[in-house]
Amino acid sequence: MALTHAPQRLVLGDLLPGARVRDAALVAGSALAVGLAAQIIVPLPGTPVPVTAQTFAVLLSAAALGAPRAVLGMVLYLVAGVAGVPWFNEGQSGASLPTLGYVLGFLLAAAAVGTLARRGGDRTPARTLATMALGTLIIYAVGVPYLAVSLDVGLAKALSLGATPFLAADALKIALAAALLPATWKLTRH
Repeated sequence: MALTHAPQRLVLGDLLPGARVRDAALVAGSALAVGLAAQIIVPLPGTPVPVTAQTFAVLLSAAALGAPRAVLGMVLYLVAGVAGVPWFNEGQSGASLPTLGYVLGFLLAAAAVGTLARRGGDRTPARTLATMALGTLIIYAVGVPYLAVSLDVGLAKALSLGATPFLAADALKIALAAALLPATWKLTRH
């Protein structure tokens, strides 16, 4: 009796040729993309957390690369930024930033979104909405408590500084991803 294997689920990054070189380029490219996206800033008065394109880059790259490569990309982004590469928001670096919790959340979000994408969580607009919303919630779940501790404020205050002002922008990012990812998959079928 022959064993049959379930077909391997792909993410967009798997469609590119190569293996090790491709994977290294995708990991480095995702870290660089997040670093560049962190420089697209809309400062908000009254909060140390700006609106950036960073979370969009994290979630999009996680869906495109799958969990292992996406997590490695975020580890590279975190380690290089803590070591001094000025690619955290507003060209900052180091380990003492009150917003570093969001970067730590990127690791967990990359794992979750990448895993869901490999299971088809980026193939339809509805699935992509759910996948990206979960990734965003994970980033908040790590970033907001870290912000509270870092600023020595209560959780309610940290939510008002580090989550509430960003809900509309994050909803737009999620909607954009829900349009882009399924459309990209449709293009790959032709």
